[in-house]
Amino acid sequence: MTLRLLDVVLAGLFLLVSLPLSLLIALALLVTSGPPLTYRGERVGRGGRVFTMLKFRTLRRGAEQRLGPYLGDELVRRTREEYTPIGRWLRATQLDEIPQFWNVLRGDMSLVGPRPIRPRFFEELGAALPAYWQRLVVRPGLTGFAQVRKGYETSMAEKLAHDVEWIADRSVRLYLRTLAATGWRVLRQSLRGLLRPAE
Repeated sequence: MTLRLLDVVLAGLFLLVSLPLSLLIALALLVTSGPPLTYRGERVGRGGRVFTMLKFRTLRRGAEQRLGPYLGDELVRRTREEYTPIGRWLRATQLDEIPQFWNVLRGDMSLVGPRPIRPRFFEELGAALPAYWQRLVVRPGLTGFAQVRKGYETSMAEKLAHDVEWIADRSVRLYLRTLAATGWRVLRQSLRGLLRPAE
């Protein structure tokens, strides 16, 4: 209950503070690549319920269908070719994830938890990692314990171990510590993105 209250208060404050920036991003997207302004992707949530996750759109229309068959390095390479004029910058600064705070307010997500995953990938990973179902005990997070501890290049098995550790603890202290570490990480990545948006 305490963590849900923190989710609602902090997500609401962030959306209010970031509203002018969100309007500017929406206008820039509309001018440079047209509608839709948001990406809506299916993700697996708590209890296995599938929900629609929101992001500002960073790729060209139809990119998800074109990229669907690919994974790993090939997916990364092909994704670079699909960016909209400002999509690369949005992704580099992680400003594309602002709409996910609405997912937090709606109760689909938490600020901290295992990162949400597509249903198809969840089935594949569930078959390969029997303990993967444990992620369904909590809401998926905008940021996760695994991300701040090991980063995005960690294997799925290692990420799962960190996710399970978060699920077992879920204390206010660990929640706030994870948010602070994420804020610092996003700040560094955003500065790099502003300085080198084309990379």
